[in-house]
Amino acid sequence: MAHTLIGTVTSDKRDKTITVSIANRETHPLYRKQYTKTRKYTAHDEKNEAKVGDRVEIAMTRPISKTKAYSLVKVLEKARGTVELKEDVHTVDLPEKVGADEIAKAKKAAESEAEGEEE
Repeated sequence: MAHTLIGTVTSDKRDKTITVSIANRETHPLYRKQYTKTRKYTAHDEKNEAKVGDRVEIAMTRPISKTKAYSLVKVLEKARGTVELKEDVHTVDLPEKVGADEIAKAKKAAESEAEGEEE
C-alpha cells in the first residue's frame, strides 16, 4: 500500500492541482504541552473534482512536478459550503451628531410620559 494521507483542501485555484493541509497534534518532549503542526502538500487532481473545504485522501506517487509528489485518491467528504457576509440591508438613517440637549429632552419626555401613566 502506498503512503496515504488524509487532509483538507485549502486551495484549488491551479489547474489539476490542489493544496492539502494536514494537521497533527503533537506533544512537546520536554514541556508536555500539546500543539498543532500543520503541513501543506500539493497533489495532482486530474479531473479537478476536489474543491476548497473537502476532506480528501492523497497518495504518494512518482514526482509529477517540482512540488507535486502526491495524487488525489478520492474525496472522502464534500464541503458543506461557506458563509458569505452581506451588507446590512436594514440600516437606519441617524443624524450626523446627537447633542446632549436632544438626549436630555428625550429623557424628560420619557419621564413625563411615565408620570402621566401613573396618575
